[in-house]
Amino acid sequence: MSGLAARHGIIWQVTASPPSVSVVIPARDSVTTLPATLDSIHSQDYPRVVDVVVAVAGSAPDDVPAGVTIVENQDGSTPAGLNAAIAASSGEVIVRCDAHAVLPPGYISRAVDSLERSRAANVGGMQVPIGGSFWQSAIAAAMSSRLGAGDAKYRIGGEEGPAETVYLGVFRRDALERVGGFNEDFPRNQDFELNHRLIEADETVWFDPELRVGYAPRDSLGALARQYSDYGKSKRHFSRVYPGRLRPRQLAAPLLVIALAAALIVGFWWAPAWWIAAGYPAALFGAGLFSISGWGLPAIGMPVALATMHFSWGLGFLKG
Repeated sequence: MSGLAARHGIIWQVTASPPSVSVVIPARDSVTTLPATLDSIHSQDYPRVVDVVVAVAGSAPDDVPAGVTIVENQDGSTPAGLNAAIAASSGEVIVRCDAHAVLPPGYISRAVDSLERSRAANVGGMQVPIGGSFWQSAIAAAMSSRLGAGDAKYRIGGEEGPAETVYLGVFRRDALERVGGFNEDFPRNQDFELNHRLIEADETVWFDPELRVGYAPRDSLGALARQYSDYGKSKRHFSRVYPGRLRPRQLAAPLLVIALAAALIVGFWWAPAWWIAAGYPAALFGAGLFSISGWGLPAIGMPVALATMHFSWGLGFLKG
């Protein structure tokens, strides 16, 4: 590649120096997890990380390492924090990181290389759920399965190439600013909504399966239910803002809730409908048995975690 590596405007001038990088982190009450996140950033081998900006909502860390800038997130939401951190940063490339994530060695170098190779606006990879407690591991197993993730590449993997969304994200600043940054009306699903606007602006969102970042799921069914209810509500909001742009998998949960409720009611007049409804827990139980070899004993809880995800998401979507 030579000259100006850009399809829409200038990305950066190709010189001996690689593009400068800023890492932005939205953080809320992350005093215990943020140090490990910052250590993973400072351990990267990329030569031009020019700043690390943390947008804090809630309690801030007492001891901030050198080279880290703290800005206040008065709104408290994730997209507002990201926008505040981006505004305070200076890099040509913006690396999004979460305060509960640990970037693997070489992550930034690989991401910038993929950004240059693909000439995309955003490059990202896989969210890899990692379990700790019994329920956290059961939820991680559920999130890693097709019954929990559908065909989402950032959850189940796939070939490198264009995608509708990716986990976290490494952005060209010019493309990010051109579409207006993160939409603060989307406290959840802000990544999907931003990537949708990038694609609508004729930019490319690029999936690189080698970019794998560990993710700690919720560790209780109650917390999981609240999280997925919020996801469903946010996706309903997305469907109102962008009519007709939902993917089939995103309608699966609300349609499942409606279908099961209908089958249970119809069963009072036509008994075979109950057998149809019984197929759902049977499928979840089968998925749990299939996952025992990979997840061990926590796979027993996987069917309950899957049902929690499906019903919370579906009811959240229907409630809007």
